[in-house]
Amino acid sequence: MRTYDFAPLYRSTVGFDRLASMMDRAMTVDVNTNGYPPYNIEKTGENDYQISVAVAGFSDDELSIEMRDGQLVISAKKAEVEGEATDDVTYLHRGIAARTFEKRFHLADHVRAKGAKTENGILHVELVREVPEALKPRRIEIADGSKTIEAKVAKKVTKA
Repeated sequence: MRTYDFAPLYRSTVGFDRLASMMDRAMTVDVNTNGYPPYNIEKTGENDYQISVAVAGFSDDELSIEMRDGQLVISAKKAEVEGEATDDVTYLHRGIAARTFEKRFHLADHVRAKGAKTENGILHVELVREVPEALKPRRIEIADGSKTIEAKVAKKVTKA
C-alpha cells in the first residue's frame, strides 16, 4: 500500500486545512471498517440524494440519525426486552444480524438531511444540497469604457 505525506501541503497553504484533511482521510484505510449494514447512495435529482441502509430487525425507536461536524451518523442499538431470554434460543442458522452499528457518511458543503423514513426494512435518508445565493455563480456585465450610459427619459407621445 502506498502512503502519501501531506505535511508539505499544510505548510504552504492557508485556509485549505479542510481540503488537506479530506485527502488525508481518503488515503487512510480503516481496517476495522466492515460492510454491515449494507447501504446505497443514490442521486435522485440535480441537488437531491438518498442514502438507503438495510435495517431489518430494528424498530424506528432503536434507530438514531444525527448530523454533526459535516457528517451524517446513522446508528442502531437493539433494545433489551424485559423477560425475554435470548440464551434459551438455539439457532440452526443465523443470517439476520441485529447487532449494534454506527455508519458515518461525510457530507459535502451545503448538504443537509431533509427527512428519513423506514420502508420494508430499509431506512431512507433524503439529502438536499442547498447552495446559498451568495455562493452561486452570477454574471457580471462588462461596461465599455468609451461609451457612457445615460438615462433617457421617455417622452409621452400624444395623438391629436
